[in-house]
Amino acid sequence: MSRDTFEYAVLRVVPRVERGEFLNAGVLVYCRQRDYLGSRVHLDPERLRVLDPTADAVAIGRALQAAADVCAADPGAGAAGREALGSRFRWLTAPRSTVVQTGPVHTGLTADPDAEADRLFGLLVLPVRA
Repeated sequence: MSRDTFEYAVLRVVPRVERGEFLNAGVLVYCRQRDYLGSRVHLDPERLRVLDPTADAVAIGRALQAAADVCAADPGAGAAGREALGSRFRWLTAPRSTVVQTGPVHTGLTADPDAEADRLFGLLVLPVRA
């Protein structure tokens, strides 16, 4: 089975940008060779409240969903959602000083980028189970 290069970044929620504390809330996965751009998002309200009890979880959830909509080329995603896959990934991973940011872009090899998105989501975003 052939493996192709993919890139990924973690979506981070930074409720108080001035403090720089964050929690992982999603992953973005891009594989040019397989024409794949996917995302997985999950906001844990309890963990968010630990970082900032005043954070607006509903608004942050909408911002995370907006990133997922751009990945999926949802009609409501606007101009960014109509761009080519690579352009959408670069737009989503561009540095920002907002509540939803992306971490650094990393690379790897995969035979199935959708399964890789699931794996990274479980590893990097979902709560660790005892």
